[in-house]
Amino acid sequence: MKSHKITGGGGVNLHVLETGKADGKAILFVHGISQCSLIWNRQMNSDLADSFRLIAMDIRGHGLSDKPTNAYGDSKLWAEDIHAVIQGLELDKPIVACWSYGGAIITDYIARYGEDQISGTNWVDAVCRLGEPLVEPGFVSDDFVAAIPGFFSDNVNESVAALQRLISLCIPKGLTPEERYFLLGFNMVVPPIVREGLLSRNLDNDTVLKNMRKPILLSWGENDGVVPPSMRDHIFELAGHARLSSYPGVGHTPFWEAPERFNWELREFREAI
Repeated sequence: MKSHKITGGGGVNLHVLETGKADGKAILFVHGISQCSLIWNRQMNSDLADSFRLIAMDIRGHGLSDKPTNAYGDSKLWAEDIHAVIQGLELDKPIVACWSYGGAIITDYIARYGEDQISGTNWVDAVCRLGEPLVEPGFVSDDFVAAIPGFFSDNVNESVAALQRLISLCIPKGLTPEERYFLLGFNMVVPPIVREGLLSRNLDNDTVLKNMRKPILLSWGENDGVVPPSMRDHIFELAGHARLSSYPGVGHTPFWEAPERFNWELREFREAI
């Protein structure tokens, strides 16, 4: 496993992990809010590494990336982060696997740079809207919305309770105590002001998604407690050429809850383009 430091938008240092076959087709993993690159362990440490070049970034404010106090509301900065990783690591038209909030990030990137430098996208329970355009149509769960005030709290007990709730919404069953504390640890690394910055955005990238022409794979847990299947159906309506893969009995993290199937489908998708 290699570790890189890439300078993203506005001079923010981004931490990026790399493993796998150096000359293999590239897959770039973009995580969601309050997480980090380690959430992709079941991909980075899988047999995908035997065939592909695997890259997992800590988005700004998360993991080992810089955590500025006020650098989360500008789509241009998010776009520049993705562009910097692709250019800095000389990725040859990667597939971008974007989970949850990662869908907003990748559409910010495509809005500014287009699709020429990528081969396609894997939308994993991901969103193309944020703020009121996401909440008002019911594209995010009431349970998630109810937990948001705790995400912003500087009170340790309130913050821990809210983040434990988030973990349960993302992965509703099957976590060992060790796994739960592992996830809680890297959630707690993210300062509350960062989560507030991410969730204070109002964004509607529907038009960006509608105009995308590269291959799209939609991977969705049917029991998602964060982003319900109504968002999946909305995305599928916008991007009619997308391939849909639903995961019965799975929550917000198909790549964690059903890694063998997820990795097999990602392999098939990457090999085809």
